[in-house]
Amino acid sequence: MWDAPYAIALALIKNHPDLNVEDIGYEQLFELVIALPDFGDDPELGHRGLLDDIIREWYEEVSDA
Repeated sequence: MWDAPYAIALALIKNHPDLNVEDIGYEQLFELVIALPDFGDDPELGHRGLLDDIIREWYEEVSDA
């Protein structure tokens, strides 16, 4: 669901461990999110603010590692 940016970031890290968050653009991120196996929200609800939240969570998670 779009309202779970941390869970989405963890799923992206798990499903795409070789991707560098700093190299991901908004369009690619959107496509990656809606393609996640457990993602069940309406793609039409996604917007830049939510994608920013996901990028921030992803960046913080991999920076802490």
